[in-house]
Amino acid sequence: MKTKTKLWIVALAGIVLILGVLVGVKALQIGTLIKAGKSQTLPPQSVTSTKVEPGEWEASRSAVGTVVAVHAATLGAELSGVVREVDFDSGSNVRKGAVLVKLDTSTEEAQLASAQAEAQLARINLERAQRLRKEGSNAPAELDAAEARHKQADAAVTNLKATIAKKVIRAPFDGRIAIRQVEVGQVVSPGTAVASLQSVDPIYAEFALPQQALADLRTGQPTRMTTDIFPGSSWQGTVSAVNTEVDPATRNVRVRATFRNADGRLRPGMFVNVDVVSSGKRPVLVIPATSVVFAPYGDSVFAVEEKKDDAGKAELVARQKFVRLGERRGDLVAVASGLQAGEVVVSSGAFKLKNGMAVVVHNELAPKAELAPRPVEE
Repeated sequence: MKTKTKLWIVALAGIVLILGVLVGVKALQIGTLIKAGKSQTLPPQSVTSTKVEPGEWEASRSAVGTVVAVHAATLGAELSGVVREVDFDSGSNVRKGAVLVKLDTSTEEAQLASAQAEAQLARINLERAQRLRKEGSNAPAELDAAEARHKQADAAVTNLKATIAKKVIRAPFDGRIAIRQVEVGQVVSPGTAVASLQSVDPIYAEFALPQQALADLRTGQPTRMTTDIFPGSSWQGTVSAVNTEVDPATRNVRVRATFRNADGRLRPGMFVNVDVVSSGKRPVLVIPATSVVFAPYGDSVFAVEEKKDDAGKAELVARQKFVRLGERRGDLVAVASGLQAGEVVVSSGAFKLKNGMAVVVHNELAPKAELAPRPVEE
């Protein structure tokens, strides 16, 4: 019994000894890794840099707008009838007064010929009654009756001419006509749409600005318009109307600007970008938009600073600085606070940096930031 107890004690001692050795070895390995981690440094990150440049931007307010026709109407028939002629092509430009559609007027024209004959007879009878009355050969009542019959006949002629005119649909203003919706031989009723007509030169752009803009917003103010459909093109116009009320839901005011559109490229319903330009310019500090690291807790940039390492050797490091941004134009963005003019900041590669990380600058690879960038055609 004593022998078995001794064996168990020896076995437990051996196990404890083995575990102690294993723990010691692992602790030694971990300590070695910790020392290596402390002495290890990350290699410098390659970046491009730029200076915070002071500049002057024209004071303007930007908005998203919609192109609206100055005059727009859906043309339709006033009377029932059969379409006899369609005198326009879909999408063509028409002049004011141009005949677009003619309805059948054969019945009205026949009635008009009869009414004109009756009117002519009534005029002759009136002239005869006037002569006889001067001679005293008829009663005043006969002259009055002749005058009434003459007026009735003229009214019948005028009514038929108006009916015939209403069966000829004309363009009420100059513009571009849309796809036609009637064909020759089709029976139309009052209100049947023929086509829509919209004037295209000049043309409106409607947009909304915050109520703060009312302080310096006025009619006649210069306005610039661009659209992604025609990159590189812009249109110059003026503010033609400012709404008399502010939308209580959005606190925005509706604005309308007028632009020339001689080439007809702008079409009603198009999406456009509008800049309302104020007089004078304002000083700004600008950096490339690629310098900014956007984050929910705040936007920041990395400033490039020089410091000496432990060996006394100079090196460049990135220091994170939080900034408040202003307006963005083209590839540039204005900095409202957080930077000073002349500071050097990382222009590309900021997404891979951490505060205090060493960097190496390769500006030969730096992309050019422009206020009005243009795509390069290959």
